[in-house]
Amino acid sequence: MAETTISSQTRTVRIGPDRPFVIIGERINPTGRKRLAAEMAAGDYSRVEADAMVQVAAGAQVLDVNAGIPLADEPAILAEAIRRVQAVVDVPLSIDSSVVAALEAGLAAYRGKPLLNSVTGEEERLERILPLVKKYSCSVIGISNDETGISEDPDKRFEIAKKIVQRAEDHGIPREDVLIDPLVMPVGAVRYAGRSVFRIIRRCIEELGVNTCCGASNVSFGLPGRPQLNAAFLSMAISAGLPCAITNPLEEEIKMAILAADVMMGNDEHCMTWLRANRGGADRAALREERRAARRSGD
Repeated sequence: MAETTISSQTRTVRIGPDRPFVIIGERINPTGRKRLAAEMAAGDYSRVEADAMVQVAAGAQVLDVNAGIPLADEPAILAEAIRRVQAVVDVPLSIDSSVVAALEAGLAAYRGKPLLNSVTGEEERLERILPLVKKYSCSVIGISNDETGISEDPDKRFEIAKKIVQRAEDHGIPREDVLIDPLVMPVGAVRYAGRSVFRIIRRCIEELGVNTCCGASNVSFGLPGRPQLNAAFLSMAISAGLPCAITNPLEEEIKMAILAADVMMGNDEHCMTWLRANRGGADRAALREERRAARRSGD
């Protein structure tokens, strides 16, 4: 199965089931973070830069950048956020918006081959976003919903995923540049949400030959003990073949669960990454303090 490759100006990240799991840091997102939203709208990107650096220090290999602020100039803010983040870290970025103009502004500002987040199976979205993917030669996340909404039937979601992959190929976009998001639903509201995602991941690998990606935190929405639930979900999703996810690298439970899953899947040769993570107590203590400071500064 082909690998998905994305890059910054200086670093390349390869995504695939036989590779170590790729963490896409989720924190540069003003949704639910009033202070961050206000600062970005006012042209202050210091918290964006700090969030970028602490997530990379915690192990994120890619960062998701979102600028969805109501009544703000999202294209301009997203483009500037991308420039600021690329100035302080060298990892590839996921350009995240539901606004097509913002996606295009972000693509124009980006240096390297980014991940575009995202396209759905809706006809209008396919016809507006896939030409951008082709024009900028980037990779794209395809979300498995369409005009009918989000189906609880995993087979219906798979059919939408299949449509996205086929339409991408019609636009000259190779399968390795499409990552399917099987849509993680809250398990507190949808009993078999986790089981459905695992089924779709396997089918995407076996029948479509494409990689997958998801927003892992959705699975625990509304429940206590969210880091523990997210960690368990990610471990199980990795065993099903999930090679990357948008999640929080500052949560120790999540980070360690991912590293342990890499060991069990044979994707951590000689367990070297696991050994490094479990040595150096002083370094880990310093990183934990950075994580606590980042959480205290958030809102």
